[in-house]
Amino acid sequence: MITQLHRPIASRLHGTWTALITPFDDGELDLATLRALIEHQIASGVDGLLVCGSTGEASSLTDDEYRQVIETAVATASGRVPVMAGTGTNSTATTIARTRLAHSLGVDAALVVAPWYNRPTQAGLIAHMEAVAAATPLPIVLYNVPGRTGTDLLPDTAIRLSRTPGIAGLKEASGDVGRVACIASRAVSGFAVFSGDDALTLPMMSVGACGVISVTSNVAPATVSALTAAALRGDLAAARDLQLELVDLNRALFLESNPIPVKVAAALLGFGTGEVRMPLTPASAATIEAINRSLRTVDETTAALRVTRPEPRPTI
Repeated sequence: MITQLHRPIASRLHGTWTALITPFDDGELDLATLRALIEHQIASGVDGLLVCGSTGEASSLTDDEYRQVIETAVATASGRVPVMAGTGTNSTATTIARTRLAHSLGVDAALVVAPWYNRPTQAGLIAHMEAVAAATPLPIVLYNVPGRTGTDLLPDTAIRLSRTPGIAGLKEASGDVGRVACIASRAVSGFAVFSGDDALTLPMMSVGACGVISVTSNVAPATVSALTAAALRGDLAAARDLQLELVDLNRALFLESNPIPVKVAAALLGFGTGEVRMPLTPASAATIEAINRSLRTVDETTAALRVTRPEPRPTI
């Protein structure tokens, strides 16, 4: 369950959390670029950072690299923003071990994806998530991304799990705005539902999501932060303008499998080499050109002036 030590994180599960890329250079971790990217994110007004998620190529990291990425993120953030780590696997025992490791390294929360490949039933998903939550003091954010996992954590399951001590939220990446409304209206008070799709950030926030765990904010952190801040304070006109400003970039960043395009975009902005690990392969010339064009449609300098933080959310 959530301990007093971690209880403050519950009121910080909102706004823009960047699902960070993991920079590589000639096959090795590029921790200097990771530090620079984190500093840029914090300076641009993001609310939190996620490491070792899908965008962070966690499934391609060795155990030692996984530890290094988390240690680097926690040390660099140094409490200025909370850090979440992806700890989910398709084994309950391994997920528990990874979540305990992440806790020992100082993260503030864990993102636990629905297990892939073995395709558990809804009862199996409940048993898995409850076991992880019971085994660690870290707040757990569920992650539903059926397009990657082949397993769909259904709304009734998410609502039931919202009542489990220690389960604090959900990243919903099914692309279904209606299920976000369903979950937000029926989950326990304070359960944080995040959009897991940059193209649907404002639509999902308009029906109860509290923010986005974002790929796009790797390269447009001020704009995405201004969007979620505007939505949280009820300025839907400003939020709409920012969502529309991001349309071309959001589309370009998903022309190929994530994180191939966003690593190209980061490299174009000076953050790393754009290198991905096999079985991912470099972006096509057409994708690179589309990303180049789309980056010019987003005004980060102006957006940075519009990041007005909302009042803190009540603590769970």
